[in-house]
Amino acid sequence: MSCQIPEERIKATIAFHGHSCPGLTIGIRAAELALRELDNPADSDIVAVVETDMCGVDAIQFLTGATMGKGNLIHRDHGKMAFSFFRRDTGKGFRAVLNPEARGGMDEELAELMKKTSNGTARESEMQRMAELRSSLQARFMTLPLEEMFQLSPVEQGAPRPPRILQSLPCEHCGEKTMESRTRRFAGQTLCIPCFGKVEQKI
Repeated sequence: MSCQIPEERIKATIAFHGHSCPGLTIGIRAAELALRELDNPADSDIVAVVETDMCGVDAIQFLTGATMGKGNLIHRDHGKMAFSFFRRDTGKGFRAVLNPEARGGMDEELAELMKKTSNGTARESEMQRMAELRSSLQARFMTLPLEEMFQLSPVEQGAPRPPRILQSLPCEHCGEKTMESRTRRFAGQTLCIPCFGKVEQKI
């Protein structure tokens, strides 16, 4: 089944992100999956945990309403095309990983063409082929059934804890106020993470 998000919402998502691409499409479908599986929760009830910083995170933010500022969009830098979604009021949650087969075997050729484009060695015909592949991949992502697009598994531990307002402490090197949970102790001093890194670095 093709994407069920209304066309105007998709266009607004593209405008929010700044361009249309296969990565953004992955996020659009992940958000669609989250809203379907969690019965369209209010944006304050949903929690999204993303394991990548790719384009699709913008789609998840825009379409689900989860944001870093509200504390319900959490980035874990694992470099995986994986997304967990939770509903705070019911405790329901699941993890979705992009199915490698969803890419339709286009990865190897596309990666080679992208490499040539980035280092400036791609011929005009190769750049055109890359654009064709990206367009085909995007169209494929938008029409695949969600069950073929993602591998789903339940998450048993429940949603991450809501954000807490903590005391801010002055760093004893730079003087800047820092949330206490992000400070480090070194040689009897309270330091922010950048200042801690300067004095604690091991060679």
